Amino acid sequence: MTSEATKTPANRRNFLKVAGLAGAGAIAMPQVSRAQTLTWKFQSTWPTKDIFHEFAGDFAKRVNDMSGGRLKMDVLAAGAVVPAFQMQDAVAAGILDGGHGVSAYWYGKNKAFSLFGTPPALGWDATNFLGWMNHGGGYDLYNDLVQNQLKLNLVGFFSGPMPCQPLGWFKKELKTADDFKGLKYRTVGLAADLMREMGAAVTILAGGEIVPALERGVIDGAEFNNPSSDSILGFQDVAKVYMLQSYHQAAESFELLFNKTKFDALSPELKAIVKYAGESASSDMNWKALDRYSKDLELLRSKGVNVVATPEAILKAQLAAWDKVLEKLGGENAFFKKVVDSQKDWVKRTVSYERLNEPSRDLAFNHFFKT
Repeated sequence: MTSEATKTPANRRNFLKVAGLAGAGAIAMPQVSRAQTLTWKFQSTWPTKDIFHEFAGDFAKRVNDMSGGRLKMDVLAAGAVVPAFQMQDAVAAGILDGGHGVSAYWYGKNKAFSLFGTPPALGWDATNFLGWMNHGGGYDLYNDLVQNQLKLNLVGFFSGPMPCQPLGWFKKELKTADDFKGLKYRTVGLAADLMREMGAAVTILAGGEIVPALERGVIDGAEFNNPSSDSILGFQDVAKVYMLQSYHQAAESFELLFNKTKFDALSPELKAIVKYAGESASSDMNWKALDRYSKDLELLRSKGVNVVATPEAILKAQLAAWDKVLEKLGGENAFFKKVVDSQKDWVKRTVSYERLNEPSRDLAFNHFFKT
């Protein structure tokens, strides 16, 4: 039914003008929206089934949700575009827009990279390491390395404090530091220098390559990261001794990498969303890891895996090896020494506070659970 207002020619013309303007607006609005929408290829350095790839997806979901779809992270697993160890180069070149990994993977370019991924075991944990990154000058040093010294077209953020990593998986239990002499062992980053100092023959492999190498006898022992990742990768199928506690990687976190040219082109709002999504995902990853890692450790035990604590003699030998590694690399690389000195200053102050402030967890746990 037509209204009285639209019956006259003049009113009909006015109505059509308004309708035409409204129609034009309805067509234009989606065009504006599309112009503001970006989809970034975001590849992790982890296999699809690994919980680490899940963590990468958790971060991406936060970006996607908080940006209202204006910036969408299209999450890809290792190898989808490039192999894991080529992810950094691909992001810098713009082949990928971003990636999720660990900076220890890039220590072949400069061993100082590993100080931002697997720093020395100074008595801190990964949460404290992230404190140094954010409030102790860590980001200034990291950006100096990435952008000034190596001149890489990258922006990086650190997220997700990892629990102390197990010594690893072996065919037989290691009793003394001498058991490392001649042992063919997989690790990455500065841990490679550490284990070589202890006499191991170190092989650096990406996560998905470790279990096949262990099964074929190419290596005698290996570490990856945690009960959940290790289970998914299938370590329990090729070795039955799982040694927890180690100083080789006691304070690691993830690195979120982005192509700097593309990141700098984002609006201030979207830049902030990326940064704060990383911080939000960092906390959630910590909580999720406590839940999943503890459950998966119990599951490994139920499947006949012999879970043992690393002997104190091996732990002390690791610390002694750290002394030698830091002295050697610090003497060869002034920037490396500068970063370690900054970390030591932070740890000496903050861990001194923590030790004085916090009562013994063992005392309370043993009281309530009678272990």
